[in-house]
Amino acid sequence: MSYKNLEEAIQASGDVVGMLRNSQIGAYVYPVVPAEFTNWRDEQRAWQETCVLYDQTHHMVNMFVRGRDALKLLSRLGTNSFANFSVGKAKQFAPCNYDGYVIGDGILFYLAENEFVFVGRNPVANWIEFHAKTGGYDVATEYDDRSPSRPMGRPVVRKVYRFQIQGPNAEKVIAKLNGGSVPEIKFFNMGYINIGQRRVRALRHGMAGAPGLEVWGPYEEYFEVREAILEAGKEFGMVPVGSRAYSSNTLESGWIPSPLPAVYSGEKMKAYRQWLPGTSYEAVSSLAGSYVSNNIEDYYVTPYELGYGIFVKFDHDFIGKEALQKMAGKPHRRKVTFVWNAKDVARIWASMLEPGPTFKYLDIPNSNYGSSTYDAIMSGGKVVGFSMFGGYSYNERAVLSLGIVEEPYAKVGTKLTLVWGEENGGTRKTTVERHKQTEVEVEIGPTPYARQARETYHAGWRTAANV
Repeated sequence: MSYKNLEEAIQASGDVVGMLRNSQIGAYVYPVVPAEFTNWRDEQRAWQETCVLYDQTHHMVNMFVRGRDALKLLSRLGTNSFANFSVGKAKQFAPCNYDGYVIGDGILFYLAENEFVFVGRNPVANWIEFHAKTGGYDVATEYDDRSPSRPMGRPVVRKVYRFQIQGPNAEKVIAKLNGGSVPEIKFFNMGYINIGQRRVRALRHGMAGAPGLEVWGPYEEYFEVREAILEAGKEFGMVPVGSRAYSSNTLESGWIPSPLPAVYSGEKMKAYRQWLPGTSYEAVSSLAGSYVSNNIEDYYVTPYELGYGIFVKFDHDFIGKEALQKMAGKPHRRKVTFVWNAKDVARIWASMLEPGPTFKYLDIPNSNYGSSTYDAIMSGGKVVGFSMFGGYSYNERAVLSLGIVEEPYAKVGTKLTLVWGEENGGTRKTTVERHKQTEVEVEIGPTPYARQARETYHAGWRTAANV
């Protein structure tokens, strides 16, 4: 049954947790980009050993905000400072609800005077658009939605292409493209690079750990620019990365990409829930994993828990400020990497080859089967945290997952228990086969887990998490 808005869907369900845990949305798909160009193992190896081309054109929203109140609006939503934010810079943008819980995150680009674009998943784009349209701001928005998960042969058109050139040899590729020199662009600043006959805008950062550039331009130039990058990268071992390997890079670099957006409760958030369509990401997305609570707020997370505490600045008025001020300086759960016991992983896979109970299928290189994942992390029969995003790293020869744990359990080397699979044989999600829950021993590893990311990435939220 379809509902007019999110609030109506919640009220009709009578159980928002059950609604999300039994969503029929199906698997989260990274659209359009082929699953593999070579094979996902070699594609993972390339971002540590040579260099890669990530195609980010299709799976993220581009939310353009233009007008004289654009900075005022975004500052009202952003927990980080806007004091020195100026044209040509970018920043991590992780807005919160009124109680200080994260709605989502992504990158905010300051493109020109009174012109910005947010790039990331739908929840933050929706939050921006709501306030732009209801808050009395003098702004205009343009919502360039992610490409359809299943185009079914229909044409796909975006406003811009978006590529990343990353890896140890990235600078060599960039220098060749640019006529022999690497453009002087400071970290998380924008500049330009020459690619073929095009002068292309670029952001300096390093998604896979090593320095690199993100480049973008008009979508009609997609193939021209892509082919020029790959041609320049041949002699340096450049590999295009397919959609299977793409998101698994975060297991090595330490970013949790899909916490549950904190929008499903609270009287102050009701107007937003009534504004969000019944077909919105928030209304149809799925919640997966072994952790179950009747209280939806138990799934919310704070900026401090995600490692974004270093960004929170109280030098401006923003939604959630008062709540975060009360949290500041207090103990917080910590973001960590869980390293799964190899024998327990093998036992899960072996259950598909033997008679008897079958454990929840552990897919690789990405093991997530919901829009947001919450697997219970236990110590002595007590829940002490969640595993929130998992998969396999061929580089590290390990199944890894990212999540949060209570402070006393966050020390590297601590051994805990992860409950794998869902209760009572599994929920009604289409991604869930009938299975039996099992326990996996996990050990706290450093975050970021990959040495390259820890030692070469620009100091910040990735490197400050847990080492």
